Amino acid sequence: MNIVLIGYRGTGKSAAGHLVAARLGMPCIGLDAEIVKKAGMSIPEIVELKGWTAFRDIESERVREFAGRDNVVIDAGGGIIERPENTEALQGSSRIFWLKASVETIVARIEGDTERPSLTAGKTFTEEVTEVLERRTPLYKAAAQHAIDTDGLTPEQVADRIVALWRKG
Repeated sequence: MNIVLIGYRGTGKSAAGHLVAARLGMPCIGLDAEIVKKAGMSIPEIVELKGWTAFRDIESERVREFAGRDNVVIDAGGGIIERPENTEALQGSSRIFWLKASVETIVARIEGDTERPSLTAGKTFTEEVTEVLERRTPLYKAAAQHAIDTDGLTPEQVADRIVALWRKG
């Protein structure tokens, strides 16, 4: 059984994922890093040269690959839930934890991030986060067995909550 962390960028998936993996003696797989490795280029380069559909195709391929493993922590990209087949693949072999945060917290945490191209043209960063979160929230909620609000929590506190829920079974 795997642990999968889903949620928007800036909710703490990567930081908490590494801590959870260390505490449970499991490897941590960052899907975005695996996509970059597979494509041989950064995510902005993939999107610029090949488009979002090509990026999502590589993402789905990596999801299928890593969902087939056992006893790993998977730090999933924020848009993983955009394709139902990704959620289905992960639900079959994993407990899914949705890390969520307010728009204000997300913006404060990732405003300077240049690793992801814009998802909505012509919008401010805050407008983009708000719009994408509105669309994705029902998908995150439907995919996850557990939801953890990371506003005001340290990565260590988030990891503590994940590990406690994991151990409860």
